[in-house]
Amino acid sequence: MIPVKGFSGQKVAVLGLGRSGLATARALRAGGAEALCWDDNPAARKKAEAEGFICTDLRRNGVCDGVASLIVSPGIPHLYPEPNPVVVAALEAGVPVDNDIGLFFRSFAGPEWNTFDIPPRVIAVTGSNGKSTTAALIHHILTEAGRESQLAGNIGRGVLDIDPGGNGSVVVLELSSYQTELARALTPDVAVFTNLSPDHLDRHEGMGGYFAAKRRLFAEGGPDRAVIGVDETEGAFLAGQMAEGPADDRVIRISVDRKLTGPGWQVFARKGFLSEYRKGRQAGSIDLRGIKGLPGAHNHQNACAAYAACRALGLAPRVIEQAMHSFPGLPHRSQIIAEANGVTYVNDSKATNVDSALKALNAFDRIRWICGGLEKDGGIAALNEAGERVLKAYVIGREAASFGMQLKVDNAVCTDMASAVEQAMADAQPGDTVLLAPAAASFDQYDNFEQRGEDFAEQVRQRLPE
Repeated sequence: MIPVKGFSGQKVAVLGLGRSGLATARALRAGGAEALCWDDNPAARKKAEAEGFICTDLRRNGVCDGVASLIVSPGIPHLYPEPNPVVVAALEAGVPVDNDIGLFFRSFAGPEWNTFDIPPRVIAVTGSNGKSTTAALIHHILTEAGRESQLAGNIGRGVLDIDPGGNGSVVVLELSSYQTELARALTPDVAVFTNLSPDHLDRHEGMGGYFAAKRRLFAEGGPDRAVIGVDETEGAFLAGQMAEGPADDRVIRISVDRKLTGPGWQVFARKGFLSEYRKGRQAGSIDLRGIKGLPGAHNHQNACAAYAACRALGLAPRVIEQAMHSFPGLPHRSQIIAEANGVTYVNDSKATNVDSALKALNAFDRIRWICGGLEKDGGIAALNEAGERVLKAYVIGREAASFGMQLKVDNAVCTDMASAVEQAMADAQPGDTVLLAPAAASFDQYDNFEQRGEDFAEQVRQRLPE
């Protein structure tokens, strides 16, 4: 646990008692603060009370009086589409609003660091797609290289629930736009920006607000090194803002669209080969094609980002390459769950938007595509770009019919996962890939994308021969 500093003897309100909220309350208590907790869910309040926390309805008038800060969980709106009433009350009372990420960065360092040969480092990863895989891959590489590493934030453990930093240790954080937008402190040693595509636009009032939330990690975080994907205009702009000139190697540009040139520091992947160039000379290369845990160009982008972040910490290219070969991949992200009778079954339930689904589709050939769900803003027309790879689509979700009408490929309206899997498996021939890449949210039929992916995997396993 990371005890929160700066609030000893004070009251701090905690809104939202999920994984991060409850960990925050514990860390506040460990730092000598009194946590006033609230969640609209009675079960969450009961769990907090069982640990001895005071649950106070923060919606009541005057509750914010005497409160030093309000800590808000990521899922609770603080600005758009409209702020939670408790946030409004706090702002009107002049109470600072923060989140667990901000508390972590203000509390992580300690006087014991003066005794360390190598101070702890923090690598923070953000972006629209691939940040979970990138963060997990960095953590895996560091661990395989013998470096003490902890994975936290939007993946792994709650950020305040991790162990204090040790000599030479590294904390790898995956951070969403919800987290970077609100945190009052952001001071990573290495910050990573994977890419940008439309997502969560209601929470940020459009693409400009969404990009601004991601940009805070760099512009306000002041990292020693910035690893930035430049295949979108926003990434190229961000890299330009962070660099003092073409040769400024504090910025490491990454790409899977083209070869990067110039006197600076670049890492790019083309046709399955990763290359590192520094000061105009090649400094490393990896053949990514045989790495099973990183299939497709989108995972090659993740590999470039992870490689660059680890190089920024001084790891050798061959050490990184060796660790990549043992990376198992993440559940629900281009995860091969079975291979039978020449057919490969891939679970990419995390492909919840059009861009991530398109990247999954471009990673395979001869696809039996299971898609559909709660459609996001912007429509799904871009998915038709990968139509030549898709033999047939099997559409699920409450609005499966309207989803299917937007597709130019042959498709069947299946509605539920069981029917989709059954039809796809019946049609599949040797050499085909049955791919779950929904291009939509899961909330019309499932609690989350993990549950959807697990249902897909279970439906496949039930139908495989013994």
